[in-house]
Amino acid sequence: MTAFASALDQLLARRGLSWRKLARLTGYTPGWLIKIKNGAPPSAELARRCDEALEAGGSLIALTGVTHQGTQPVRPAQLPAATASFVGRKDELRKLAEALRTDAGDSVPVITIEGPPGTGKTALALRLAGDVAEHFPDGQLYLDLNGFSGDGVPVSPDQALEEFLGALEVAPDEIPARLTGKAALFRSVLAHRRVLVVLDNAAGSTQVQHLIPGGVGCAVVVTSRNRLSGLAVRTQATRIALGPLTTPDSVGLLTAMITGDRADDAEALAELSRRCAHVPLALRIAAEQVNNRPGVPVRDLAADLAFVDDDSAVRTVFSWSYRGLDASAARMFRLVSLHPGTVVCVSAAAALTGETHQRAQALLKSLAGMHLVEQAGRDWYRLHDLLRLYGRECSRREDSDNARRTATRQLTEWYLHSAMAANEALAPFRVHVLTLPETSVTTMTFDGPVSASRWCEAELPNVVPVARMAREHGFQDAVWQLAVAMFDYLLLRKPWGIWITGHELALDTPDRRARAWVATNLAVACRWVRDFDRCAALYADAMAVRRDIGDSHGQAWILEGQASLAIDRGQVEQARQYASQALELFSSLGDVEGQAASVVALSEVHRMCGALTEALALARRALRMCEEIDDLYGQGRKLVRVADVHVALGEFDEALACVDRSLEVRRAVGDRWGEADSLTRRGDILRDVGDTRLAEKSWLAALALYEELADPRAADLRSRLVL
Repeated sequence: MTAFASALDQLLARRGLSWRKLARLTGYTPGWLIKIKNGAPPSAELARRCDEALEAGGSLIALTGVTHQGTQPVRPAQLPAATASFVGRKDELRKLAEALRTDAGDSVPVITIEGPPGTGKTALALRLAGDVAEHFPDGQLYLDLNGFSGDGVPVSPDQALEEFLGALEVAPDEIPARLTGKAALFRSVLAHRRVLVVLDNAAGSTQVQHLIPGGVGCAVVVTSRNRLSGLAVRTQATRIALGPLTTPDSVGLLTAMITGDRADDAEALAELSRRCAHVPLALRIAAEQVNNRPGVPVRDLAADLAFVDDDSAVRTVFSWSYRGLDASAARMFRLVSLHPGTVVCVSAAAALTGETHQRAQALLKSLAGMHLVEQAGRDWYRLHDLLRLYGRECSRREDSDNARRTATRQLTEWYLHSAMAANEALAPFRVHVLTLPETSVTTMTFDGPVSASRWCEAELPNVVPVARMAREHGFQDAVWQLAVAMFDYLLLRKPWGIWITGHELALDTPDRRARAWVATNLAVACRWVRDFDRCAALYADAMAVRRDIGDSHGQAWILEGQASLAIDRGQVEQARQYASQALELFSSLGDVEGQAASVVALSEVHRMCGALTEALALARRALRMCEEIDDLYGQGRKLVRVADVHVALGEFDEALACVDRSLEVRRAVGDRWGEADSLTRRGDILRDVGDTRLAEKSWLAALALYEELADPRAADLRSRLVL
């Protein structure tokens, strides 16, 4: 018996279940499960279903990962290179290393390194990780959580866990959708390993609470500018607060980095370190300048800083590196600082500056060599917040208003055209009517929905900041165009905050047609979050404009939305009228997706009226339409409507089969809200057939997803679960 089959057999015994009962719970035949019992390798889907059915917390999935590899678990080695010239912090290193080496009993040792920007928190964390690496033979995980990224958004716990699980070679289709599931699987995978986890630049305790492994052989190091009091209380963390370096350590850092005999002038180095406010970031840049200006005495460089305060001194040190750049590199530094997001990819930097991708990459590498940017990935770069502010000051001083406007226009066009291409790749079955002006900027292209979804996911935190930037520079059309261009992704993933905020920004447009378009999309979000009054008002305003300008397609989608809203409000006859009118318009336009949406609305109307035979026929018709155009998102929605009719008919087995199919489809397409919807309905059906335990299990899984999405349906499930 394999490790997977043995663990499965033990779980079944503890729960008093038979293999035949497991077959019914998972949807697999008893004969197939007997093959697994006798040694056949389980598929990722089978392992996931068994894990969920038996509430194994990811342990079965983790075993499957090892079985599939046929080798020892992967040993991650994600730590970035430690700073070569690290000096000082001996007392801190000794204290922290001792905390990591001390037996913590049943708990995971956690260390927090806190302090203001530029004080070397990351450098200390990486040096510590290197010093204790031998005590963690199963590897090291590292992630920059972007907690203090200016205009951007910190890395979510969901995203962090996905990256860690991927690094541990857990297959994507084995990673649960809900946050609690990911965290449980992460703990399970590391349960018997000794791995060091480094979480850099955390915004606060909440961001990291799900990233703490469960294995007692593991340890965690967290850096942050904020005090992580909540984390410290929960984990009894060892805390270090960093400030500026001492004078001896500052001189030691300069001495380690400066070449030649000029490092022998201790008095001059002490003066230079004092003028740099003993901030490691400024000291490193100052040392680089000493090396780059061999004819200038160290005392003269220190004198440049003699009559300024600490903040101004740091800016002056930055200016030394900046003045050493050639014109092209200096321009890249100034303009890339205008990017409003947390990190910038090479393609976006090329758009900002009008350079080729290859040239932009070379310039960014040169900036990294001067410590003005930091490489954050193969094609990604990050500016320290202090350097970003300095770069923007330089741009305001040296670039004309027209040059800055041109750069932001080009960046805006890059986002617009890339977003439209990505969303068309995500939903090729949908009729896309947005057209954009031509651009000379080289934008992203996508070979399918997977790469398109990855780009949208990576750039999603930048969407609202870019929209605000566009509005500030007078590109009002781009604000609404970006909101509309991202609609397919927003509809699929439902990030309510970004969806609603971006569209509310776009409502300011003076273009009536555009405003109606934005209002229609915003109404969809309002209906999903149950703001029915605002939804109705937005639809009414948009319909008046659509009729006035003769936009039949827009009218059809508003009618479909009004039908769905009327169904939500229990207004059956209004729903019938709206859905019938929408179907007529969509049929004349040849929009199959719209026809399917209208037909399923009519199915729901018939179900509410008790005409179940007609309701089932219409729901199946809508499902076939979605299948004809390969609309997986639509198929997931139509399958649950078919299931609803089967429930009304008392056909619970058929209903459960449809819900399970919808769950599979929605997971495949990445529809997390849809997954929660299917799990909710699954729980309802299981309750109706008397299986309360499994019903509650489905509801709990749905609740976790709704809570992640900040969806009001979470309250409904809490009431069912009496939480």
